[in-house]
Amino acid sequence: MSKASTIFKKCVRDIQNGELIEREGRNDKEFHFQNWFQKRLEGLKLNFDSPGRNTYPDFRLVQHTEGYELKGLAYPGREADYDCNSQVPCGEHNGRQVYYVFGRYPVNPDGNSYPVLDFVVCHGDFLNADNCYVHKNKSFRGFGSYGDILVRDRKMYVAPTPFALAKGTSHRRTLILPIDHPVDDDLIEVGTLTRREVSQVVVAYSFDLRSNELETTLVANPNAGREHIFKAYRIEGDPLDPVSLREQEKVIAAQKVK
Repeated sequence: MSKASTIFKKCVRDIQNGELIEREGRNDKEFHFQNWFQKRLEGLKLNFDSPGRNTYPDFRLVQHTEGYELKGLAYPGREADYDCNSQVPCGEHNGRQVYYVFGRYPVNPDGNSYPVLDFVVCHGDFLNADNCYVHKNKSFRGFGSYGDILVRDRKMYVAPTPFALAKGTSHRRTLILPIDHPVDDDLIEVGTLTRREVSQVVVAYSFDLRSNELETTLVANPNAGREHIFKAYRIEGDPLDPVSLREQEKVIAAQKVK
């Protein structure tokens, strides 16, 4: 039985009870939300591998084949997308089901303690249904007038957040799971979200060092039109206004070109 429902409910109840994020200082720009989430896991007495700077997902449960990738976002600020730090989002990795945990907090808090403003836990398939792609960085040497400069092809992925993908998630606490995913009986369904695969997918790209132009190669998607259906849930006592999928054109338009 997945622990996603249990972890979500624990986090939401602690938010309701005023459990604040505690940062070590203004220079703590990365781990304060991770530390807050870690305390929730410890409160549930769930064993997990300690997160490291280069581990994915951040928290890997020991007795359950699932992991949790944390994404803390300052609000107001960047909302439409987030940097995936060289790991494309997915719902399964090394045999583990992967869940993404998004939490937003004040961009300019007046101290080192501040609340979680809104919160989403979603299965990785909601962000990207392809679990087969394996990320690798490549390089070649021979660039420059003397032919001894190394060029690294270090990919960075930028994906839309659940706040951009789904209307009704801002300023709320929401759990988003595949339709056939088991959930606790006390969770309340607030929406059905259907994501549909595109007709063509990118399989390669090339970069012209003379013109600085980037070109992609597209092929037909063998799963074109396939629907992936998800359910949105909340806990009793939280607002039950509906959650719905935002039009893809609006999601893409809202993302800034990098």
